[in-house]
Amino acid sequence: MSFLVYDLIFLGIFILVLGIFLYQKRKGVKREGLLLLYRTKWGINLIHRIGKKYQKTLKVLSYVSITIGYALMAGVLYMVGKIVWIYAFNPGGIVQQIKIPPITPLIPYLPQIFKLSFLPPFYFTYWILIIAVIAIFHEFSHGIFAARNKVKIKNTGFGFFPFFLPIFLAAFVELDEKAMAKKKNFDQLAVLSAGTFANVLTAILFFGVMILFFSLAFAPSGVVFDSYPYTIINVSSINMVNGIPINNATYNVVLSLMNNNTQFNQIRANSIDYVASKSSVERQNVTPTELVIYYDAPAIRANLESTILDVNGKKMTDTVELASELHKYAPGTNITLTVLGQNNAPYDRNITLGRNPDNPNFSWLGIEFYPAQDQGIIAQFYSTLSSFDRNHVYYASQIGDLGIFIYDLLWWLVIISISVALINMLPMGIFDGGRFFYITVLAITKKEKVAKWAFKIATWFFIFLLFLVMFFWVLYIR
Repeated sequence: MSFLVYDLIFLGIFILVLGIFLYQKRKGVKREGLLLLYRTKWGINLIHRIGKKYQKTLKVLSYVSITIGYALMAGVLYMVGKIVWIYAFNPGGIVQQIKIPPITPLIPYLPQIFKLSFLPPFYFTYWILIIAVIAIFHEFSHGIFAARNKVKIKNTGFGFFPFFLPIFLAAFVELDEKAMAKKKNFDQLAVLSAGTFANVLTAILFFGVMILFFSLAFAPSGVVFDSYPYTIINVSSINMVNGIPINNATYNVVLSLMNNNTQFNQIRANSIDYVASKSSVERQNVTPTELVIYYDAPAIRANLESTILDVNGKKMTDTVELASELHKYAPGTNITLTVLGQNNAPYDRNITLGRNPDNPNFSWLGIEFYPAQDQGIIAQFYSTLSSFDRNHVYYASQIGDLGIFIYDLLWWLVIISISVALINMLPMGIFDGGRFFYITVLAITKKEKVAKWAFKIATWFFIFLLFLVMFFWVLYIR
């Protein structure tokens, strides 16, 4: 049974249990704005105990926390500016590839619904566990630094958005705001940045756990190639298309001899065989004197899958081993490759090796590997199409689907921790970064009126940027 089925069952049970709990505690649930809040005293004693016991350590960490706060604020400002620039002046690629609105919150099943293949699946189970870890660490960190600075903690608790069923939870630690406002600017900054500081520590901690888990639960089990070999040729050098000789070839002549009803057309130039589809050649009419085409190789002819596990029963663990094994066979030899097909199901493919165009004495499969840096940051960090791809090595879980489930959970936990830390430092009213920015301006100018004015301007400016990005998304998504 698919894990999605179990996840939906868990979602139903969670909603039922939470609904019963909120009904039983309905007298303690209060509505404030868009949220329903349930206040408790859970954890307050523990927060005070830590805040008072480790005052010297927390004093030192206050400097670290504030420094990280400013660094994150600078980072998120750069990211927002970069996003606005991309959507305003270079929207084609990102808008067409991602398609979803840029301000869409990360909710369960979002990557599956919108088929975001560069992201792993995101289940409700992941979502609720990650929310619990991030929210608790974030809010308790606020509370611990508040206790260290003798700011009264009134309540702890959680809230949810009733418009989206009682599952969109948020934890909170409610401080005495009047007492907070009377503290020194440095102490307030330390309390406000403590949540993002905790998110950064959470990301670092679980990144280490993820690396350790991966090293224990996964092992090299195959090779992943990027493409089939291709080159650029001059159209004038083409002397044959689909067996028909050509003299003084031109783009239009070559195109007229190509077939629509076949995936590949045979092209010969400079005594070397190539293949190309008619549609790919039609797309290149901007520079009709040159063509980008594939070498005629066994891999492209067979439409070979990108992950090779075994060669004639011998397991492949890296590109060097794969090349060495293929060189053992002469051109024209039939070999059996075990590859990953759809749904990560391995099966055998029979391939006849060709002749290497650079050295006819060597066999040739016809696959190509790109440098790791050309694959992009996300592709290097994680690949979910069919494998965990690290420098063209396929790593298989040694404990089955459980290994992939845990690795995906840890990956999402790291990514969301970093994202929450960044977003929370936006200089806007609804985030910690808003008041952090306000206090910074107040400390510099010593004028409360100027600080309030800067705070309002910053908030409305970023709201404007959000609407601007959405405007460009609507404009270019059609």
